[in-house]
Amino acid sequence: MDPPRDTIAALATPPGRAAVAVVRLSGPDATAIAERVIGRRPRPRRAELCRFAAADGTPIDRGLVIAFPAPASYTGEDVVELHCHGGAVVTDWLLETLHALGARPAQPGEFTLRAFLNDKLDLAQAEAVADLIESGSRAAARAALRSLDGRFSAAVDGIQAELTAVRMHVEACLDFPEEELATEAAEALEQRLGALLERLDGLRAQAAQGRVLRDGLCAVLAGPPNAGKSSLMNRLAGYEAAIVTHVPGTTRDPLREQLSLEGLPVTLVDTAGLREAHDLVEAEGVKRARRELERADLVLWVTDVREGAECAAHAARASLGDDPRITLVLNKADLVAEPAALLDHDGRPAIRLSALTGDGLELLVRHLQAVAGWSGDAAGTFSARRRHLDALERAAAHLRVAAEELARAPELGAEELRAAQTALSEVTGAYTSDDLLGEIFSRFCIGK
Repeated sequence: MDPPRDTIAALATPPGRAAVAVVRLSGPDATAIAERVIGRRPRPRRAELCRFAAADGTPIDRGLVIAFPAPASYTGEDVVELHCHGGAVVTDWLLETLHALGARPAQPGEFTLRAFLNDKLDLAQAEAVADLIESGSRAAARAALRSLDGRFSAAVDGIQAELTAVRMHVEACLDFPEEELATEAAEALEQRLGALLERLDGLRAQAAQGRVLRDGLCAVLAGPPNAGKSSLMNRLAGYEAAIVTHVPGTTRDPLREQLSLEGLPVTLVDTAGLREAHDLVEAEGVKRARRELERADLVLWVTDVREGAECAAHAARASLGDDPRITLVLNKADLVAEPAALLDHDGRPAIRLSALTGDGLELLVRHLQAVAGWSGDAAGTFSARRRHLDALERAAAHLRVAAEELARAPELGAEELRAAQTALSEVTGAYTSDDLLGEIFSRFCIGK
């Protein structure tokens, strides 16, 4: 994909009322268009107070202009930011003026796409921009910043460099077959491949933790009415997020809360009690609850501990089938003499706790971390996505095959080394199809 040659404009701050909004221009005509709006040529990297005017000279607002000439800008193109008062009328008017003067509306993620195409960022860094914006915890934000700083890319590039050296050695042997590898050289090559695999496995482990930090865990609270689902939601959230009453059917619409549980981002969804509904509104609530259950990573089946684990398991199976995502939560442990505990009920995890007192809550948090695959150690972790893990796993698989093939079929081994390098290059975008680029950047916000 070649860098575009037109100029784009978009609101770089969230729409709605605010003290300040930022409208961003990028492209070869950005400075000229801005000059038409403010009445003079903006000085590079200077925040200047000026008036913004429409194409016919009608005043729009007064604010700041900052120009970033190419190539030292976010996108690598001429970039101009117009800082105006926040509000839909002012920003829409200003954007309408920019479009009338020759800028077109930016597509989602197009500013960052241009930064990638102009070699300001590699693909892993570009994705880290979106991850930083969307981070659900401080640990996730720090991990995204590490990727944005290039630590993930540097680790991949280091493995790529060593892999290139190994390929050069193997290709030389193929080009000069009369000079067979000495035993010592063959052993050294085997050791280098083993060390490469160790580095790649370590990188995969770090990336797996980064993916957990980025994606988090979606857990849905389900079960019969009045089992304490909303109370458990409030206890985990740390405030009264859900209405709690003794009236069955209080919860109708799914209630979604974004939590950070000891560094792990968790989306917790409280749903309507699953039972035969007595009215149309409750029936719709149950229907929506089942939709949430289909999307969940984990289902916390909350029931009264006095019903017993066997009864809870039977009710869960009757409602959801033999779903492996179900964890039994035996709530209201404060009403019985048994202490909070993490149990095993016929191979299914069960947690006895009290949402009222908080006793056993730490067991539930540990269980959520274990299900998500979160080790709890965010030090040095960088943001990663599922596609990164897929690429690293394919690279490792090719390296393992290469290690086996080089001794008996060097040509096949060399091909596996090439395939491993191609898979690795997908992480940073050194080799990436245009279709994949379109999919990645379409998920960004408009102004980024």
